[in-house]
Amino acid sequence: MLVIIGWVVVTVCVLGGYVAMGGKLAVLVQPFELVIIGGAGVGAYITANPKHILKSTGKGFKTALKGPANSKADYLELLSMMYATFKLAKTKGNLALEPHIENPEDSELFANFPSFIHNHHAVEFFCDYLRLVTLGTENAHELEALMDEELEVHHMEDEQISSAMQTLGDGFPALGIVAAVLGVIKTMGSITEPPEILGKLIGGALVGTFLGILLAYGFVGSLASSMKASQETNSKYFACLKAGILAHVAGNAPAVSVEFARKTLMSTVRPTFAELEEANENAPAAT
Repeated sequence: MLVIIGWVVVTVCVLGGYVAMGGKLAVLVQPFELVIIGGAGVGAYITANPKHILKSTGKGFKTALKGPANSKADYLELLSMMYATFKLAKTKGNLALEPHIENPEDSELFANFPSFIHNHHAVEFFCDYLRLVTLGTENAHELEALMDEELEVHHMEDEQISSAMQTLGDGFPALGIVAAVLGVIKTMGSITEPPEILGKLIGGALVGTFLGILLAYGFVGSLASSMKASQETNSKYFACLKAGILAHVAGNAPAVSVEFARKTLMSTVRPTFAELEEANENAPAAT
């Protein structure tokens, strides 16, 4: 939503300032300039990116519009879920986790934490590494290296979308110049026309440069930055899971393990120690 608000502010300020200084909006209505710039940009985007990025572009746009996917309440639930899971493992042994991690969608334990269970990638990440623990993995350093590798791949996949969008934005000023040059070529073909007609033609040509720069920095570039920021913030969900699992494998008590996980969160969404303690006390008993 903030992306839309920002775009509205950009549009109102640019066009409003132009009109306030005596400019006429009709001069800016140059649909063919927009076709040249936008069409060339879309074509270049398709040429430069593989199919999986093209398919994920809509997802990246949705991520930017929605902003960070997880609230403070979601993280509090996540920490409580880990506490309940680790408490079960400490009480009955790691093998007691098998029914839950093999079929998480049917787990009575995970069913108590709807925000977590609906996050498919997070559930898969959590269960995959707990499965390694139940199979006998006890070296926290080796497990951390494997987690870092997986999270790096996940980060790279997300970053590809925002990088592709940023590259598109960086190209719009040059495409605006292309449109402007074509407008000048058209104007030169009418060089014998009266000054008032030539003025309109030159003004229309310059609109290409204006649109290219505006699209680059006012819209597409800011969208790419918003995508990247949201994706980086969302990755904290996995960093939280990672810290909790590693602390559990290292042999810490459940309350200590989730405290390790809590410390990885940004201050804007990090529950306090007291809030987490209260949530853990009210966490449903695992069986």
